[in-house]
Amino acid sequence: MAHTQTATEVSIWLLQAKDFLDEARRLRPGPERDELRQTAKVLREIAKLEAASGPAGEPDRRS
Repeated sequence: MAHTQTATEVSIWLLQAKDFLDEARRLRPGPERDELRQTAKVLREIAKLEAASGPAGEPDRRS
């Protein structure tokens, strides 16, 4: 059950990253577009970290 919850959290990060990329695609090249793309990249990295630490990190939280 806890693993499913972590997977849901990762999905939220990835969905948000997709939203940022979709918005960036609507903009002309420039600083605002670059910032949205960079934010999406960071969100994808957070999702990877959450996925990697999810099930293994949970017993520590309960202790």
